This record gives sequence, structure tokens and C-alpha cells, in this order.
Amino acid sequence: MDTKPLSKDSMKSTWRTADRSEWTHHHWALEILNAHPQELNKEVPVHAKDEKLPYMPQWSLQRWVLFYSAVPLVLHQLFMTYTGHTLGPISAFNFYFFVFNAIVIYQVHVLRRMGHIYGFLDGDKHERDGVPDVGIAKVVHSLYKTTGSRLVLAVYLTYNRNELPSQLNWLYLPLEIGLYGIVLDFWFYWYHRLMHDVGFFWKFHRTHHLTKHPNPLLAAYADHEQEFFDMVGVPVMTYFSLRFMGLPMGFYEWWICHQYVAFAEVFGHSGLRMHLTVPSTLSWLLKMFNCEIVIEDHDLHHRKGWRKSHNYGKQTRLWDQIFGTTTDRIESVESNVDYENVATMPLF
Repeated sequence: MDTKPLSKDSMKSTWRTADRSEWTHHHWALEILNAHPQELNKEVPVHAKDEKLPYMPQWSLQRWVLFYSAVPLVLHQLFMTYTGHTLGPISAFNFYFFVFNAIVIYQVHVLRRMGHIYGFLDGDKHERDGVPDVGIAKVVHSLYKTTGSRLVLAVYLTYNRNELPSQLNWLYLPLEIGLYGIVLDFWFYWYHRLMHDVGFFWKFHRTHHLTKHPNPLLAAYADHEQEFFDMVGVPVMTYFSLRFMGLPMGFYEWWICHQYVAFAEVFGHSGLRMHLTVPSTLSWLLKMFNCEIVIEDHDLHHRKGWRKSHNYGKQTRLWDQIFGTTTDRIESVESNVDYENVATMPLF
């Protein structure tokens, strides 16, 4: 038997069928949470490139994000209203940290169900990558490092223990949701492009690109240095940019804005074979200029990009269009979308 240890760059994924006595607590964490991108021994439909894609409308995506964004806000409101107590910064962090991770895990569950119904992009050529045997701990750590770092910043910069969720700035909220994704993507675009174009930075980004057919759990599969700038630097620049524009960006507005961003990040790494545009209150405007992003855009970034790449944006195609770094879609071209075959994002 070959007992040669796997390279740290290996994407081989056999751990789910391996001897469980050799599992660590990281393996068991994914198993207990049922945070698997696919079911074992369950068929995944395979489609030719020219078979039409189903269409998922914006209302279905908006409904999902807004519903799960609202759940913790309602619970927080009820607690403060009926107990007369407030949540301090540490309690608020722990509460929203738990809820955020629960939402992400549940989104993975939903996307898994949909994958077994609709299949995946490029499925006629290659299966989706699993969670690599050598990267179990990295994937598990990314779940709390990604969410934890962003929430620590948000609590520190914006949280007011005496403010009720119902006191968020409803007038500015729709504009903040739309602009947050666009502005964040500007900073992400240049950070991301530099990670590819500059050799010194590429060494910190290459791990994320070991997957050519990613799954949602690999959205934050990266080295520590990349995680820091992606999860800390970009959100900080976005927050101060929006404050500079005169927008309030309180904690509860930030929470909702970030739910849109996280939803897009997880969906964008799913590879689901369907046509949808990332939910945004300004999606209609982006679509007018052919700047809305679909699942295949980021999928092609992984599949065909290495050192020099394209499709650097993750929330929009606006900055890729402006700076000339888009690439042609293959399966999500307009003529290959079946708008009569409508899919919905199930709430439950």
C-alpha cells in the first residue's frame, strides 16, 4: 500500500469514505454539521454545455437573504424589548457569530440539495472538487476566522448597545445594500488582481486556486495572509468609503449588507448550473450596463485562471468591465438560458 504522505497542494478528497477512527475533531465537525457540498452515492445530473440553464429570479434570492438577515435582528429586538436588558459588545459578537455560521451552514445544505437537482457547470468534463484530505482543518478554521474577523471589526466600529435593531436607518438601507457590494468589490477587485499580477503576493493566493471546480466550503480556502486582507482589509476600506460618502452604516445596516456579500461568496463558489445574478438592490442598474455577475463568472476565474486571470470581481462585473478583465461565458450566455424554467431558492 502506498503510504507516501500527500502534498500540501493535493486536492484529493477521500476522507469521507476512509477509516473514521483516523478522523480528527475537524473531520467530525464537518460530519456533525452535515456541511458536505454533495451527498455520497447520490446522483448528480450531468449536462452538455449547450443544454439550456434554468433561471433563478432576483426576488427568490432577495427573499432568502432578507429573511435570514432578519431572524437575529427580530430575536435581538424581542430580547431587549421584553427584558429591558441590552447586549454588550461581547454578547452581541457571540450571538451574531453563532447565527452567521448557522446561516452559512444551512446555505451549504440548500445548495447541496440543488446540486443534486440541477447539476454543476462544466459537469460534462469534471466533477466538483471535494474538501481535500490535507485541508480539513483549514476549511473548518476558515468558517470561524472569516466570520469572526469581520464581526469583530463590525462590533468595534459600529455597535451601539443602546440602539435597537428597529432603529436602523431604513431610509438609507436600500442604497447601502446596493453600494456596499459595489464599493466592496472595487477594493476586492484591486486586491484580488494584485494577488494574481504581482509575484510576491501570488504566493499567498495560489492555495485558493488549487481548486479548479470549487464548492461552497472552499470559498475561504486560503493561506493566512490572504485571509487577513480579504476578511479584514477589504471590509474596513469599504466601511470607511461608505462613511466618507455620508452613509450611516450602523451595525444593523452592516449586518444586512454583509449577509448579501456572504450569500454571494458562498453561491459564487457553488458551481451550480443555473443562471442567476448576485442579489443586490442595484442589480437592475448593473444589468443595464451588462455588469451583473453570475455563478459562471467566478467559476471560470477558478477553472481557467492561474497567475494571469480574469473575472476578478465577486459581487459584480462592474470593475472587470471598466478595466477590461472580463472573459466570455460558456454555458451562461443569454441564448442558453431557459427563462421559462424558473428555479427558486427554498427558504426551508
